[in-house]
Amino acid sequence: MTQAAFAQALLDPEAALPAGIVDPQGRPAPKRFSVYRNNMASSLTRALEAAFPTVRKLVGDDFFAAMAGLFLRAHPPQSRMLMLYGAVLPGWLESFPPVAHLAYLPDVARLDQAMRESYHAADSAPLAEADFQRLLAADIAGLRLRLAPSVWLVRSRWPVLSIWVANTEGGPQPTPGPEDVLILRPGFDPRPHRLPAGGGAFVQGLLQGQTLGQCLDLAGAGLDLPAVLSLLVAGGAIVGVDQ
Repeated sequence: MTQAAFAQALLDPEAALPAGIVDPQGRPAPKRFSVYRNNMASSLTRALEAAFPTVRKLVGDDFFAAMAGLFLRAHPPQSRMLMLYGAVLPGWLESFPPVAHLAYLPDVARLDQAMRESYHAADSAPLAEADFQRLLAADIAGLRLRLAPSVWLVRSRWPVLSIWVANTEGGPQPTPGPEDVLILRPGFDPRPHRLPAGGGAFVQGLLQGQTLGQCLDLAGAGLDLPAVLSLLVAGGAIVGVDQ
């Protein structure tokens, strides 16, 4: 019996018992293997439930469990670190017919995933506000801001943050419209923030390593630059400046 055959049988509940799975008397042991198979599926399902709580609430526990069973068999873990298992779920949801009527669901999953990624990201020391303000006194167009590993951006044509707040914090019902969400982790826990008009393009440029001048061009004339920079500074997001 090869490891590949064993793993494939674990993921397929209809698969035959792999050769070599026997009890102490040397007889085939399908019930023992079924227990192991079910435990594995349950563990992966619980990992997905913890990773995507907003998605789970939107579709319901039973539907989420059934959906997770299909996903985990199509996308088994590639790493021993189950804390980040399911990173490809948002993209998978885009082609999952039973949720086609919930067009916002993949982006809600992306927000759940970004919150998880931010939580597990490496620690970093933010640039002191005084040092940052001193740099801004000069010509800022050519500066490049280095952001913390915990900074994540989700851009959506749906009100993803409003949906997240309504389902996790009891906020008001969302109203239609796009939202760009910035995830910051000034302490131990990440927090999502709605960016003003142009803020998503600006932060995306920063994450891509572009200069402030280039980011301002991407954002357009309507950007409230002081508001976005204040949010980044307050959230400990800026860890360095390259001139």
